[in-house]
Amino acid sequence: MKLIKNNTVFVIMFMVSLSVSAQSELDNYLQTAAENNPGLKAKFSEYMAALEKVPQAGALPDPTVAFGYFVQPVETRTGPQQFRAGISQMFPWFGTLGTQEDVAAEMAKSRYEMFEEARSGLFFDVKSAWYNLYFTDRAIAVTLENIEILNTFQKLALVKIETGKATAVDELRVEMEILDLENRLKSLYDKHNSQKITFNNLLNVDEQRQVLLPELLKEEELSLDRDAITDSIRLSNHQVLDLEFQEASYSYQQIAARKMGKPKFTISMDYIFIGGSSNAMLSAGESGKDAVMFPMAGISVPLYRKKYTSMKKEAVFMLEAVRNRKADKINTLESVYGEANTGYQDARRRIELNTGQLELAKKALRILESEYATNGSNFEELLRMEQQVLKYSLELEKARTDLNVSVAFINYLMGK
Repeated sequence: MKLIKNNTVFVIMFMVSLSVSAQSELDNYLQTAAENNPGLKAKFSEYMAALEKVPQAGALPDPTVAFGYFVQPVETRTGPQQFRAGISQMFPWFGTLGTQEDVAAEMAKSRYEMFEEARSGLFFDVKSAWYNLYFTDRAIAVTLENIEILNTFQKLALVKIETGKATAVDELRVEMEILDLENRLKSLYDKHNSQKITFNNLLNVDEQRQVLLPELLKEEELSLDRDAITDSIRLSNHQVLDLEFQEASYSYQQIAARKMGKPKFTISMDYIFIGGSSNAMLSAGESGKDAVMFPMAGISVPLYRKKYTSMKKEAVFMLEAVRNRKADKINTLESVYGEANTGYQDARRRIELNTGQLELAKKALRILESEYATNGSNFEELLRMEQQVLKYSLELEKARTDLNVSVAFINYLMGK
């Protein structure tokens, strides 16, 4: 009973449901999660790293610089050749570098969709955790209200016992019900604290930070019909878009493999340093005059075709694989959406049912309480009806929670 006397302290220190348009606070929590969650940050860094591969893929090979020293100088008319320096640059077939850039760019887009998928998944986790925390919070409040009702019944039973219209059994029954609810309340407090830690960890903030929750959860609605949602999943789901960009990347990879099997061109320049000549017949300007050989061109002919043939086949097989994965993913997502939509419709029916049942149970409870206060009859039925009020109150809040979780999950499937 001490727990009940101090319930106000528990509500202030433990329950964090504050009625300050807390529904809008959910948007702030989503923003905080997007900014702080380390898993999401990791996905974004992977995307930024993929972007840096694009200029790498489109860059020319590094030029080659060569230097040669003549151990035994070669005599020429103008003097002995002492050493030579050269630089050469290889150029792949026309368009090869651009196609390789396209391959890397499409893969970077795929990484971005993986980041967006992680963001959508994180937002669903935050919403789901917030809604479930709301339910536990409301379960605590409803349980406290029912304990207060039972306290009233207990006082009423004591009065009836004194007047001889009831036995001590009535008071003992109430005491048993109160003890059961107190035990349930302790479990709810533990669950509430655990859920709060989970929620704050998603936001990467202090795990004991207060979480704002509404007194009454706004029931979310689906803004699109079934066909429109299905189309949105096919077109906007980030897992599907990820596979589409992979598909485009492998298409470009086929083209790149064909171009890499074409000849490559090399342009080079050599510079030969000439020492002074002992030939007295040469003028001062001719003796030791350096020799420049420019330009020099070469072509690399890909005679060994097996490597390039395998590269093309690899791209073809990967393209076929990713297309099949995309078709399988769409089928899976549509099946998952069907289950989520069933859950949404079921939750909406349960809201309607439990709202009506709760009103009827409250009316019946008031009648039974009045009868017991008058003649001390039907006390067992009074306690049973009080349990029904508790049951329908909790089931109504659970239905609201399930409805919003279903909407959040369907929005996740649509890539929101």
